Amino acid sequence: MYTNKQIIKISLPILLSLLAQNIIQVVDTAFLGRVGEVELGASALAGIIYIALYTLGFGFSMGSQILIGRRNGEGDYSKIGDIVIQGIIFLLIPALLLIPLLRYATVDLIPGMFESASVATAVSEYLEWRVFGIIFAFTNVMFRAFYIGIARTKVLTANAVVMGLVNVVFDYGLIFGNLGMPEMGIAGAAIASVIAEISSTLFFIIYTKKTVDLEKYGFTSIRFQWAIVKKILDISIFMMAQYLFSIVTWMLFFVLIENYMGERPLAVTNIVRSFYTIFTIPSHALGAATSTMVSNTIGAGRSYQVQSLINRIALISLGVMVVVIVIVAAFPRTMIHIYTDNPSLISDTVLPFYVLISSLPLYSVGTVLFSAVSGTGNTRTALGFEIFTLIFYMAYMWFIIISLRSSVAAAWTTEHVYWFFLIALSFIYLRSGKWKDRKI
Repeated sequence: MYTNKQIIKISLPILLSLLAQNIIQVVDTAFLGRVGEVELGASALAGIIYIALYTLGFGFSMGSQILIGRRNGEGDYSKIGDIVIQGIIFLLIPALLLIPLLRYATVDLIPGMFESASVATAVSEYLEWRVFGIIFAFTNVMFRAFYIGIARTKVLTANAVVMGLVNVVFDYGLIFGNLGMPEMGIAGAAIASVIAEISSTLFFIIYTKKTVDLEKYGFTSIRFQWAIVKKILDISIFMMAQYLFSIVTWMLFFVLIENYMGERPLAVTNIVRSFYTIFTIPSHALGAATSTMVSNTIGAGRSYQVQSLINRIALISLGVMVVVIVIVAAFPRTMIHIYTDNPSLISDTVLPFYVLISSLPLYSVGTVLFSAVSGTGNTRTALGFEIFTLIFYMAYMWFIIISLRSSVAAAWTTEHVYWFFLIALSFIYLRSGKWKDRKI
C-alpha cells in the first residue's frame, strides 16, 4: 500500500520536471510578449497545433506507461525494455510522416484558419521550424513512460532542467539576436524548442546507458516486433484518440477566440493559458503518478486498495491546489506583468485570470480521478468519457463565444463545464468496481 510519503516521493520529481519543462513555455510567452501582441497570440495557436500532433506520441506513451507499471508491479521486469524499444521504433514512423505533412500545411492549409493575416503568418513561421522536434519529442515521451512506469522519477527533474536551460539560452539568443545569434523572432522560439528537445533525448540516452541495468529490464533487442507494438496499441490507441480529441477541441477554443473576438482577446487567452499550465502542474504530476500507482497496485494483486489510494491522492491534489490559489490570487497584476508591460493588456487579463483560478479545484480532483480510470487499463472507457464530456464542452463553447459573443472571462468558464462532467463520469465508474478484473 502506498503511503502519503511514497505518493509525494513519486510525484515530486514529476512535478519538478513539469515545472522545469514549463519554464520553456513561460520564457517563450514572456519573450514573445515583448516582441508584440500578434506574436504572443500566434505562439499559443501554433503551440496547440504542434501539441495536437505531439499527443499522438504522448497517448501512445501513456498506454506504454500503464503496461510498464503493470509489468513492474508483477515483477516481470525483463519485458519492460521491449515495450520501450518497440515504442520508440514505432513512433519514428508517424514522426517522419508528420514533418513533410505539417510543412505542407503551413503553406496551404493553416493560413486559411485565421481571420488575421498577421497571426496566420506568425503561426506558419513558427510551425515550419517547430515540426522538426517531433522525432525527439516522441523519443522523449517513451523514456518518460519508462521512468514513471518503474516509479524511478528523479531523473525527470534533471532532464527537464537541462532541457529548460538549453531552451532559455537559445530563446534569448534566437528571438532577439543576442549571444551572436541571428534575430529570428517567433521562428527563433521554435528553433530553440527543437534544440531543447534534442538535448533532452541525448540526456536520456546517456543516463539510461550509465545507470540502468539494461539486462534486468530486457533492453536487448532492437528489431521491430509487431506483437509487442500491438499489445501497446490495444491500450494506447484509445488514449491517443482521447488526447487528440481533447487538444483539437482546445485548439478550436483558441481559433474561435481569434475569429470572433480578435487579436487582443487572443493575446489575453494565451497569457491565461500559460498560467493554467503552470498552476495545474502539481495536480498534473499527481495525476501522472496516479496512473502508474493504480496500475502497479492492480498488478501486485491488491485491487482492494485502489479506491483508498485514489481518494488520498485526490485529497492531496486538492489541498496543494488550495495553497496555490491562495498565493496567486493575491497578486494578479504582478503575475500578469511577467508576460507583458502593456498596462491595458494587463487590465484586460485580470478578470479571465480569476475565472481560471475558480476552475482549479475541479481540475485538481478531476485529473486524479480520470488518470485513475486510465490506470485501470480500461482506456476505451476513458475515451468514451472524454467524447461525452467534449460534446457538452463544445456546445457550451459555441453558446458562449458564438451565440452570446461574450467576453474572454466568460469563455474560460468552459473549463468548469469540462471538469464537472469528467469528474462525475470518472467517480461513478471507479465506485462501480467494474475495472477490478480487467487483464492487460
